Amino acid sequence: YQNLPHFRLACDVDASRLILKKGEVSDHTSTRITVNDMLVRACSIALLRHPLVNSQLQGDEIVQFAHADIAVAVATENGLITPIVRQADTLNVAQIARATADLSERALRGALTREEITGGTFTISNLGMHGIARFDAIINPPQVAILAVGAAEERVVARNGVPTVARMMTLTLSVDHRVIDGAVGAGLERRPSGGDAGAGDGRARLIDDDDPGALGSGAGGK
Repeated sequence: YQNLPHFRLACDVDASRLILKKGEVSDHTSTRITVNDMLVRACSIALLRHPLVNSQLQGDEIVQFAHADIAVAVATENGLITPIVRQADTLNVAQIARATADLSERALRGALTREEITGGTFTISNLGMHGIARFDAIINPPQVAILAVGAAEERVVARNGVPTVARMMTLTLSVDHRVIDGAVGAGLERRPSGGDAGAGDGRARLIDDDDPGALGSGAGGK
């Protein structure tokens, strides 16, 4: 990683819709839904819209993938492990939640197979549950990007020139500059945030209202 020509992009996003959407999904399933599950879903859709970020640098070749295989960082007694939610873009949030819960539980027991921790196309590292506001995450080669997620916390923000309190979250995207330039990285980071359909003050939101797969046919599964 020290030899990678990398850079970072940080973005403060309005997490209000993410938290609201999490509640809506939770109402349709007995599966425990976390903020991270919502982020995996949002990023999986964003990665398909920005395929260069959903890639690996294998030698001198950039290999792009048809599906988003998202690695989720899990802290264990033996260090950080990144099990992979395969084809996350084909799963609804409840299915993602069940997959991440299973992978995390087996990661803590040291029961993952090698296939379950290799070959991801993107990684999410979330320290928000530990109260960390923002941090920089290290790219996991041959992947070319990783998203660091800070805590959702109340902050005073300006909306239409008026100060108000909102649940804000800082996302920091680290990218390999050999593959991704600033505009591409910024596009990816804005996409899970709702792009230009922001909060009215130019601030990003975290969930697309037009995501039909957030609930999905399997979200009501018990």
